[in-house]
Amino acid sequence: MRVLVTGAGGQLGRDLVDVLGGAVPTGGRDRGAFAVGPGIDVVGTDHGRLDVADRTAVGDVMEQVRPDVVVHGAAWTAVDACEGDPDRAFATNALGTRHVAEAAHRHGAHVVYLSTDYVFDGTSARPYLEWDAPHPLSVYGRSKLGGEQELDSRDTIVRTSWVCGAHGANMVGTVLRLAAGDGALRFVDDQRGCPTFTADLASTVALLATERRPGVFHVTNQGVATWYEFAGAVLAAAGLDPARVVPISTAELDPPRPAPRPANSVLDNAALRLAGMDLLPDWHDGLDRLVSALAPVTR
Repeated sequence: MRVLVTGAGGQLGRDLVDVLGGAVPTGGRDRGAFAVGPGIDVVGTDHGRLDVADRTAVGDVMEQVRPDVVVHGAAWTAVDACEGDPDRAFATNALGTRHVAEAAHRHGAHVVYLSTDYVFDGTSARPYLEWDAPHPLSVYGRSKLGGEQELDSRDTIVRTSWVCGAHGANMVGTVLRLAAGDGALRFVDDQRGCPTFTADLASTVALLATERRPGVFHVTNQGVATWYEFAGAVLAAAGLDPARVVPISTAELDPPRPAPRPANSVLDNAALRLAGMDLLPDWHDGLDRLVSALAPVTR
C-alpha cells in the first residue's frame, strides 16, 4: 500500500508520516490501536513541494506517486488570517481539496480529509454528533466545510479539535512560553472543547485510512475543558503554579479576535464508539506526554 500525506510538514502530518512509516509502532505509544504492517510506503508533501491550490501541481504529484490512499492534511489553518483573506482560505481549503479529490479518484485512491470543529456554530447544548448539520461562523470554518463538500460518500472525513503536538505552534507551547514571563496568564473560560494530541490522533487517522472506512468520524481525546482550564492544566503538568491563569470571557479579549469561535466545540466520537473502535485516551494523558517532550525546549 502506498499512502500520500499532504501537509506532512505540519504537527499532525509529521506524526502521521511517522506512524504510517513505522517509526511509531502502536497508536498513542501504548494504546495498540494501530500496528504498522509490512508494505506501507509513505510519501509526504509539505507546502514547499505541493501547493494544493495549484490543480496542475496536484495532478502531477498524484501521477508521480500513484497512491492507494491520500491523507489530505494540507490546509490554511490561521483562523484569524482566514477572516481577512477569504479567497486564499477557500482556494486552499475548499478548492485545494477539490483538486486533491479529483486527482486521487482518477487513480482510484481513497481520500481521508482532515476537518475541524469549526464547521459547527457552537450553540448546541450537547456534544456534536457526526450526523449533526454543520453551521460554521468563520471564514475558516466555511472553507473547511467547503472541503468536506468536495468529497464523495466513499471517502473519509475526520473532524478533530484543539490539536496540539510536539511539532509546530500550538496552545501547549504558547502557554509554556507565556509562563516563562511574569504576571498572570488570561484565558477564556466560556469556550469548551476537547484538547487533542497528535501522537494519539495520528494512529486513529492511520487506521481509518488503511482500512478505508468511509464517512464522517469525530476523533478527539476524551474529556472536556475550557481554554482557562486547559492552560491551568498545562502549568500543573509542567510543575508550575496553575493559579497564575486568570479566567476571562471571550468579550474581554484585548485585542478581540477577528474570527468568531464556537463556544461549544465538544465533538462526540459516536461513529468510532458505535463501530466498536478504540477511543483516544483522556486528554490529561496526552498533555502529560507532550509537556514531558517539550519541557527541555521550553524551560
